[in-house]
Amino acid sequence: MQPLIDNARSFGQRPEEFAGLAEGQSPQVLFITCSDSRVVPALITGARPGQLFELRTAGNIVPPYASAHPTGEAATIEYAVEVLGVRDVVVCGHSHCGAVGALVRGDDLDAVPAVRDWLAHATPRPAGAAEDPEVAEGVQSHVLTQLLRLRSYPCVARGLAAGRLTLHAWYYEVHTGAVRAHRAGTDTFESL
Repeated sequence: MQPLIDNARSFGQRPEEFAGLAEGQSPQVLFITCSDSRVVPALITGARPGQLFELRTAGNIVPPYASAHPTGEAATIEYAVEVLGVRDVVVCGHSHCGAVGALVRGDDLDAVPAVRDWLAHATPRPAGAAEDPEVAEGVQSHVLTQLLRLRSYPCVARGLAAGRLTLHAWYYEVHTGAVRAHRAGTDTFESL
């Protein structure tokens, strides 16, 4: 913890670098990814403060849209699209994902009921080989499912219909740093 505290102390010693951020934010991208500590959106993309609006959830799950029972995730997506006017939304899964791995393997999650119930939003169960430590196939199919679910959000549907919003599916390899994007024409994840 001490190195993090030391950095936080020195971080505030450069106010001139951050003064402009007080005027507001206008990110162009909503980046939806996993809460996993090995996935750092700003590091992956090279984004500076104010360039990415982030939504991080266990397993980069986009829960079903339900206006009667709004979620923090739905509020974040709606705010990014309707208020901030992001032009792009990236759903980024990653290799070695514990959440997707648990789903692919069919792990018993009764000891962690909140995790179990959250991961139930990931339906259908991602495809993939249970013995694959990278769970690449499972994560990639899962990302596409979340992207499809995102399309059902009214604000996203309106943005897509108006041509002011583009959706992207990414797969990040934590062991190499490589990023692959889904190509609809070939239905494959290819290097950026």
